[in-house]
Amino acid sequence: MTTATPTGRPPVDLRSPAQLLAALPYLIGFRPANSVVLLGHRAPAGDRLGLVLRGEIPRREDQAHQARALAPRFALAPHTGVTLVVIGGRRRPGSPPPHAGFVELLDDALGEFGLPVLHAMWVADISEGAPWGCYADPDCGGELPDPRSTVVAAVATGGGTVAFDSRDELEMLLAPRSPEALARRAEALARQPSSPWPEATRVSEAASVIRAAFEHQVRGSGPPTDEEAVLLASALKLPEIRDMCLGMAVPPHTPAAREAERLWLTLVQELPAPARAEAAALLGYTAFMRGDGTFAGMALDNALAAKPDHVLAGLLRTVLSHGMPPGQLLGLALTADPTGLSGFGLAPPDFGEPGVGLPLGVACGRSEAR
Repeated sequence: MTTATPTGRPPVDLRSPAQLLAALPYLIGFRPANSVVLLGHRAPAGDRLGLVLRGEIPRREDQAHQARALAPRFALAPHTGVTLVVIGGRRRPGSPPPHAGFVELLDDALGEFGLPVLHAMWVADISEGAPWGCYADPDCGGELPDPRSTVVAAVATGGGTVAFDSRDELEMLLAPRSPEALARRAEALARQPSSPWPEATRVSEAASVIRAAFEHQVRGSGPPTDEEAVLLASALKLPEIRDMCLGMAVPPHTPAAREAERLWLTLVQELPAPARAEAAALLGYTAFMRGDGTFAGMALDNALAAKPDHVLAGLLRTVLSHGMPPGQLLGLALTADPTGLSGFGLAPPDFGEPGVGLPLGVACGRSEAR
């Protein structure tokens, strides 16, 4: 997973170990538990946050396999090293942090790709007062501050980002609002001809449907009616409309991009399979461009569950799995709609490079309690 500082906001300093640990829910979208988190130091200087990956702490017999699976992801993009964080377990007095053997396996696996482990930390839980420590220095440690009080939390909250208590809670955002409504809409879509609009005007009329949906979204008018949902599903099937919708993802963190993401999320909740795959793929791309790889992956998995052969969702899922930074996919949005969303009657935005890295330079030391 990659992460980004909202454009135009001051950079967030993650050089304090306690601040970094407390910031993890805002970096990956939810509060991790029983997890290992790997944070890449972006080349060339290594003082910026690059790829961020989270995995479950596996059973002892599976730890070597997990280490070998995670390490290559950091070799696909330029990194100078990795910081490791283990979350979970209980530390016995006078003993090293738990899961030290797993940390050694990760160190070995990363070393095969020329990537040193620059810092390895453990924390019992991501909550105020939780004990944390370092694997290499027994004098490094302390207690976590309140995660909600960190600078990262303030920046994330100001940008509209919410950190959920668990991965399951985040994934529930994608659940259907009304299974009964989905069944009605699936039946209506099955009865509908290939396009509800004449060939000569289908793109302009479909664009009008999307524009009206954005207006309803801004006004908070509630979920679409069955008729509106069917028309939206038909509009998103058109390649020209999908391309213009991709352009809504940039610049990330702007009001237009946030409204687009809310609309795609609404449609994931309101459209039946396979129609919802289009909205889910757009949601995945938009979340990825603002640096939320966790939610992007969930959305793309949702798209592929609705339509396993969805080309865009499949390509984006592969890109995400390989750890490509968002900036390398900026051209997808710009090429898709070089006119700046004129098809939706929106003013062309000033484009900026997404994926600006956070300062990262963790050093051992004893943290002040809270």
